[in-house]
Amino acid sequence: MARFDIKKIKSINLRLLHQLPAEQKRITSATWVTFMRIVLTPIIVVAMIMQQWGVAFWLFVLASVSDFLDGYIARLRDERTFLGACLDPIADKALLLSCFFTLAFVQSPLFAIPVWFVWVVLFKEILLVGGSLVVLARTGNLRVQPTLLGKVTTFAQMGFITWLFACYFFKWVPIKTYYTSLGILFTLVAVTFVQYVVIGVRAYARVLFR
Repeated sequence: MARFDIKKIKSINLRLLHQLPAEQKRITSATWVTFMRIVLTPIIVVAMIMQQWGVAFWLFVLASVSDFLDGYIARLRDERTFLGACLDPIADKALLLSCFFTLAFVQSPLFAIPVWFVWVVLFKEILLVGGSLVVLARTGNLRVQPTLLGKVTTFAQMGFITWLFACYFFKWVPIKTYYTSLGILFTLVAVTFVQYVVIGVRAYARVLFR
């Protein structure tokens, strides 16, 4: 029997989900790192609610590093699996959305994330997930590779939250830097959303008109 190669998977399709071998569903060392990021998320939220910004800062740094580390371990040890490829973006979204929501609604010592920004990020994620499910259901096929812009946006969001925690902990009040960073972040989120919408529409159109 030919060896199943996760590196050759460029898209998800309904038939593939039923044909995945057990090795693609196994828990690897890289997957455990991803699980660690998921477990850290509620702990970071609790630290934020309790105004323990130093604890929140270091735990978020650890969680952010784990986002790079799980992918690096998977490539280094040749442990790339379908399960890991699915869990990684879920862990990222859970971490970022949880932190943004808490920053918007918890009493912060300096400046808080605007509620409208949180709803923009949440609306984007809901539409992307919903649109992906529609494309998968209608076409039976869905690309799973994140774009470079998507990776940059995720990195920028993590960097912004890390910087914000540092501001809270050290009592920095860089108002101009804050609003400039928020504007850049909003632009990245909006452009990334448009990019993924275009990719989804093109994928759907190829199936309709082929």
